[in-house]
Amino acid sequence: MNLTLQRPQIGVGEVRHRRLRPAAHFFCYPTWFLLLPMRSLRACPDAALRRNRAGWVSFHDADHGDGRADSLAWLDDVLQLEGVTDADGEVWLHTYPRVLGYAFKPVSFWYCHRADDSLAAVVVEVNSTFGERHAYLLHGPSLAFGVEQQAAKRLHVSPFCRVEGRYRFRFLRRAAPEARTVVRIEHDDDLGPLLITSVSGLLAPLTAASLRRAFWRMPLLTLGVITRIHWQALQLWLKRVPFFGRQPPGAPATHHDPRPAA
Repeated sequence: MNLTLQRPQIGVGEVRHRRLRPAAHFFCYPTWFLLLPMRSLRACPDAALRRNRAGWVSFHDADHGDGRADSLAWLDDVLQLEGVTDADGEVWLHTYPRVLGYAFKPVSFWYCHRADDSLAAVVVEVNSTFGERHAYLLHGPSLAFGVEQQAAKRLHVSPFCRVEGRYRFRFLRRAAPEARTVVRIEHDDDLGPLLITSVSGLLAPLTAASLRRAFWRMPLLTLGVITRIHWQALQLWLKRVPFFGRQPPGAPATHHDPRPAA
């Protein structure tokens, strides 16, 4: 996944979400996001990215991990703690920025590469509207783009889903001339498939011009994320989908499911 000179990328695409039961529910929204080469940015900051500074669009390390000033250091600590010793290549972070000073990041993806550019690990960082955060570590011999990965659900994200079952992840990446990224997440509870979610986008180098275009296309991007979450919750409530109270996290802040991919 060698993107142009390891430069920050901007992705413009859509979020899709389908609920299968007990009432069918579907939505699709336009979106945009950042894909940041964190190791390269540590060595050479990019002028187009306002990092840890105020701005219409900015990226703040404290929005990730344990809130420290260097989120990449948090990630490296997680990998070391979990015995992942070969993620010495680039780390690409797929995430929402802060827009107009506000950020809510339902999920971010840390793609941790080896020196030969193969995937060593993926950390899926999930935030709930209850202010809780959980990281799912995916690694092992089956990890690769296009190959399904699994992890047991540990965080109470939606009051319309129990903390049970598993996530099934699939990461896809297409190179230039039309670089594209797709993440598909399926949630199976104890009764079987429940939710199918995806986020996808065409990638282009992050520049002042591409950032302006994305901002003016959706100037309330991150505020819209939280607003739409609550709007969809209202739709589920009106459809009489059962509501489950808040449940505490079921495991430490980082979870690795050792089961092989299906």
